[in-house]
Amino acid sequence: MDLFETLSPPQRAATIRSMTSGRGALARRSLLRAGALGAVATAGLSACGIPAAGRSTDSAAATDHSAQEKEVDFSNWTEYVDVSDDGKHRPTLDAFTRRTGIKVNYTEDINDNVEFFGKIKPQLAAGQDTGRDLMVLTDWLAGRMIRLGWVQQLDSANLPHAYANLAQRFRSPDWDPGRAYSYPWQGIATCLAYNKKATGGRKVTSITQLLEDGSLKGKVAMLSEMRDTIGMTLLDMGEKPETVNDDTFDAAVARIQKAVDNQQIRKFTGNDYTDGLSKGDIAACIAWAGDLVQLRIDDPDIEYVFPDAGFLSSTDNMLIPAKARHKTNAERLMDYYYEPAVAAELSAYINYVCPVAGVEPYLKKIDPSLASNPLILPDAAMDAKTHSFRSLSDAEDSKYEEKFSKLIGA
Repeated sequence: MDLFETLSPPQRAATIRSMTSGRGALARRSLLRAGALGAVATAGLSACGIPAAGRSTDSAAATDHSAQEKEVDFSNWTEYVDVSDDGKHRPTLDAFTRRTGIKVNYTEDINDNVEFFGKIKPQLAAGQDTGRDLMVLTDWLAGRMIRLGWVQQLDSANLPHAYANLAQRFRSPDWDPGRAYSYPWQGIATCLAYNKKATGGRKVTSITQLLEDGSLKGKVAMLSEMRDTIGMTLLDMGEKPETVNDDTFDAAVARIQKAVDNQQIRKFTGNDYTDGLSKGDIAACIAWAGDLVQLRIDDPDIEYVFPDAGFLSSTDNMLIPAKARHKTNAERLMDYYYEPAVAAELSAYINYVCPVAGVEPYLKKIDPSLASNPLILPDAAMDAKTHSFRSLSDAEDSKYEEKFSKLIGA
């Protein structure tokens, strides 16, 4: 049976609508600093405020072949790591291999959370190796994988930089308290974006404008990711996505449905909103902040705003699947990306929210404008507005996704 056939109808719909979206499609193509990446002194674990994960006691855990096999298999989203100007090298990964002797088999095979879950679910459910030692999943799916017991608990002894340098805002999500099973690859801030030419110079600062401003009719886009679109709408309604329930979810859907019926909304999109926004076919939309750094460099008419009502924040997270063959090597690679100098190299390229504390001086050396950009290093004002969509049970997730799929016509 084809793996697509094993998905539920809402899962199939989610796969179809977003399987072409990637995380770093508009990452900066600036020249990275030459030379070796600097090492950083490690603070004591007792001072970092994060409980040590300890060692897994699962007697059925996979045998770790890291000592004998100097390699690690890493699955990530498309265009979500730094690449040299000639497109032939990945500088931070290459530097890791030179330092450790561990070869990184890097694969850009994650285009959508639901699609990827459908790909690896049969192997994980059967207790088999997926052929991956490290993978990057968005928080809601990371939480599901942890609940299912399909990822390995991390060994704090292999993660000194990670435990010391994880930024405060990322330390204890409700789906992985204390980060026993996961560490952020990057943070994702959801905001509003608009094209000043397409709006006639008018600012767009709220979901209410997207849904009700007649001057934007037919030129509005919302995201095909349920948590982003519903979460931003809930905030605009004075509700919190942290406490979403059936009643508030249905109210948000009904509000968006009215705008769909009135043809206020042009479409629901993945990353492809960026093309329409640049052309002016989309005047205003919900957007991912990481896309906007480069977009605004290329087109000064593109603006972004974090609504006064608040915005959604989420994370893409590194996890080690059950039965992974090279667990220690994977943990060493995870830890490497928590050295501030390395984290700065990565952030300078992909421009998403950096989860590593102490990265600012290293970003300044690369490009001073990056160190002061709240889309990469959120300031206190942004932190005060950030909200997270609460973890859903599997039953809630299926129910809400089905309702959202009907809303967007997937």
